[in-house]
Amino acid sequence: MNEMWWNPFARRKRQDAADNWSRRDAALENAPWTPLHDLDDGDWERTTRPYPGHYPAASRYSNGWRSFIPQRLRDRSWLWWISRYIAAVIMLLIVLVGYLAITAPLSKSLEPIAPPQITLLAADGTPIARNGAVVDDPVLVADLPEHVIQPFLAVEDRRFYDHWGVDPRGVARAAFTGVGGGSTITQQLAKFTFLTPEQTLTRKAREALIALWLEAWLTKDEILERYLSNAYFGDNRYGIRAASLHYFYRQPENLKPEQAAMLAGLLQAPSRLAPTRNPDLAAARYGLVKGALVAAGFITQARADAMGVPALDVRSRNDLPTGTYFADWALPEARKMSDISYSRETLTTTLDSGLQDIARRVIERAPLGDAQVALVAMRTNGEVVAMIGGRDYSQSPFNRATQARRQPGSTFKLFVYLAALRNGWSADDMIANTEFSQGSYRPGNSNGRYSAQISLRDAFAQSSNVAAVRLFNEVGSEAVIETARELGVTSALPAGDPSLALGTSTMNLLELTAAYAGVAGNSFPVEPRAFPQEETGWFDWLMSGRGNLNSRDHDDMEDLLRSAINHGTGKAAMLSVPNFGKTGTTQNNRDALFVGYAGDLVVGVWIGNDDNSPLSGISGGGLPARIWRDFMRGALGASAAQPGPMPSPDPSGPVEPMDVPDLEDIPLGDGHHLIIRDGEAILVTDIDGVPVEVGMRDGDFSLEVDEEAAQSRLEEELRREPEPAP
Repeated sequence: MNEMWWNPFARRKRQDAADNWSRRDAALENAPWTPLHDLDDGDWERTTRPYPGHYPAASRYSNGWRSFIPQRLRDRSWLWWISRYIAAVIMLLIVLVGYLAITAPLSKSLEPIAPPQITLLAADGTPIARNGAVVDDPVLVADLPEHVIQPFLAVEDRRFYDHWGVDPRGVARAAFTGVGGGSTITQQLAKFTFLTPEQTLTRKAREALIALWLEAWLTKDEILERYLSNAYFGDNRYGIRAASLHYFYRQPENLKPEQAAMLAGLLQAPSRLAPTRNPDLAAARYGLVKGALVAAGFITQARADAMGVPALDVRSRNDLPTGTYFADWALPEARKMSDISYSRETLTTTLDSGLQDIARRVIERAPLGDAQVALVAMRTNGEVVAMIGGRDYSQSPFNRATQARRQPGSTFKLFVYLAALRNGWSADDMIANTEFSQGSYRPGNSNGRYSAQISLRDAFAQSSNVAAVRLFNEVGSEAVIETARELGVTSALPAGDPSLALGTSTMNLLELTAAYAGVAGNSFPVEPRAFPQEETGWFDWLMSGRGNLNSRDHDDMEDLLRSAINHGTGKAAMLSVPNFGKTGTTQNNRDALFVGYAGDLVVGVWIGNDDNSPLSGISGGGLPARIWRDFMRGALGASAAQPGPMPSPDPSGPVEPMDVPDLEDIPLGDGHHLIIRDGEAILVTDIDGVPVEVGMRDGDFSLEVDEEAAQSRLEEELRREPEPAP
């Protein structure tokens, strides 16, 4: 019996069967029967008969689960059951809508939209940056040309003027074609202005409810005006007027069709598609918008083909900086974390205000002359605790720690030697340290010293260029590049180029420091982060795909890094605790670096000129190493100090300016500074290009000279002296 139990024909058939059993029961009432006590054991089965109301088992359960439904319910018609289903669904919808109406900000959706704002806090709660949106006057749909409105409708909500806020057809079209979003313009307005960033079905339901509410109270043009006036277009610009002025220096009423199409394409991923940052991605998205315009019937294919990528016209509008290099780097990530454009967010970063202050003070007293400087300090898990992107943020907000791509010099040798160790070499193995006499590429040692053989340990400590190139050739460029990639280096690394061993490829200081952090923590790659890392379970750790070195390779690599400080080019960075690092100086002293770690801190220091001109008497083992040492001394001392009671800063209070020089630093002109701090007066100057620090405390004088810079200066003078006449 395969009929549905509510089928009237099947029910009639079952009723007939029941009537037959009733008649059989009545006949059995009059049948003779034998008392049980008169039956023999063998006669029991032969004489047992059905009793009234007893049906065979096969018949009782032939209807399956339907046999357990009371007869009065089985007699109901299918129309009765359908009506009950519909009533239950309606009641459920009423309860759901009531819950959403209570929790969704329906009344707020009709109020004016407040500009968004993000406040970044240091780890101790001190406000370090407060970034408000760049907004402008709202637009009126009646004042905008059709070619400005059409791209937004084509790519975001083609049936905007036909639906009631939710468009099932648009969702289906987006799923099958990949063009356009599943959410309507009204839903997007509800999402980015009135809802939290949670990714749940409840939020989607609230989004749909607010969309229906907006459609009931506002006209279509009013909804579109709100959407265009408040959507995020990247580069911290909110609203089409602010965006059109920023990217094309035009009012939206005067935008060309190409420019409007470009702006419409940014809404999918504003930070990633901003043409000022990723012009190729923006151009590719612009092509999809043109295709959507053709598909929607707004323009012809010939017109789309004639529309070229519009040129940008970005002009400075005296935007106020956030006040710190770290905040400039962290804010884009903060916007991704919040996933919402219109809200007042307060986010706690990884920045340690104490370590940031130590870094700033160390940089202030460094005899840099006219050179620029960058410093990055992070934990071994990638959490950045201090960042200096230049000497003075107010003079130059360009972040040399994250934006400048410079040659790493000999600090790149980390990857060469680590690749060798992973391929069976050891720190005690010998390699030739003689000058190159053959081949087109003939590098030399910067100190002019050579030997027949040298151990890998000494070659790394003395930063022998010829040994590094020979080791690079022995191991192979593929192994070196693979090692660098595993440690998180994403910059271009040319294969087969032996000069790569000496750090001729470019990368930023943050990327290089993160690679050293991978060695320090023996877990890589390390991703630099501005916000605390969430605790991961063992399963997430197992599936993360992170790599690590075996104990022998890791110990040997740390042996090399330690030797570079203890008896190598990095002596100026020596601490009283175990420390590891490597110096780096590029050709003609254009860049000077020191990258190393001690305890849980990994720090990279870079010094150079923005115009890439040579430095005067500065090498990686000199001033960068001393800056690294001074920072580490203060940082490790601060870490070791017992924490006392710490006041809780007010997150809404004034922003702490962490990149503004102290008034204790008195500029004397020509690169000279007088620093008065803790009862000590320090004169920072240079004598004939050699950095010198003269200090006085309680009548006692101290003198500190950059010995390596002095030696380099002396060698330069000797080379300039004319040879004696024969």
